[in-house]
Amino acid sequence: MKVVGTNGERKGDRLMYGAILGDMIGSPYEFDRGAKTKDFPLFSQGSRFTDDTVMTIAVADALLEVGEEADEAAVCAAVVRAMQRWGRRYPRVGYGGLFRRWLASDEPEPYGSFGNGSAMRVAAAGWLYDTLARTREVARQTAVITHNHAEGIKGAEATASAIFLSRGGKSKEEIKDYIVREFGYDLSRTLDEIRPFYAMDATCQGSVPEAILSFLESTDFEDTVRNAVSIGGDTDTVACIAGSIAEAFYGVPEELKAECRRRLPQEMLAVLAAFDEARQLSSCSTGQERSRASM
Repeated sequence: MKVVGTNGERKGDRLMYGAILGDMIGSPYEFDRGAKTKDFPLFSQGSRFTDDTVMTIAVADALLEVGEEADEAAVCAAVVRAMQRWGRRYPRVGYGGLFRRWLASDEPEPYGSFGNGSAMRVAAAGWLYDTLARTREVARQTAVITHNHAEGIKGAEATASAIFLSRGGKSKEEIKDYIVREFGYDLSRTLDEIRPFYAMDATCQGSVPEAILSFLESTDFEDTVRNAVSIGGDTDTVACIAGSIAEAFYGVPEELKAECRRRLPQEMLAVLAAFDEARQLSSCSTGQERSRASM
């Protein structure tokens, strides 16, 4: 378990390795290309980042650009710019057809999607803000530029909320209760019940609950990702979402972070470094404000 600091936040990891590692580790097994088992090599030649990582980086880049107090118009505009910039830079990493057209458009508009793309890219929103209300607000803003369907928005908000609650020191039971109460997801099932019948489902409602359950049933970060991959289906995205939550709760082992860095281009590492710096400065500022308030 991570150590909890004086501000209630778990000390340790600040970066988004969890989402990216989940994507990399899950990528060779998408579309049930592997056996539904937790016993598989974490890394192979096929372990590479996909659109999940590119868009996670893009959203982080955008939120860093506009700052924590930006209004909705500024956030949405920045996320559109960043997603198009990064998406065009990495054009062949597994985007869906509608999203490819959105990336290429000079006037991109939301297209009513309830796919899990809104949830897989939202990790930065779970880390950057001091309140759950603001976290959910920004998560929604990162979703609606493409995923303006209620389920697409819900998936992004639920994922960011779970990250926020995890890094804030909440227990798994508290996280589960909040997600069920606020978003209505069925988290009463077990992975053993899901696994035999689960198939490819790239919708938020058909994959975000499974990702959260992969975290809730886990013992550590690696076990979370193994859980997510073991159910099959959209393994890179389910593991990406699950990994983003698990990192906030457990942290990520140094050897896995090192492997992740070896598989990322320098320009992505630069965004992660900037994100880390912003989080550290934000945590220091928050701690100082609370110290002054207690005097």
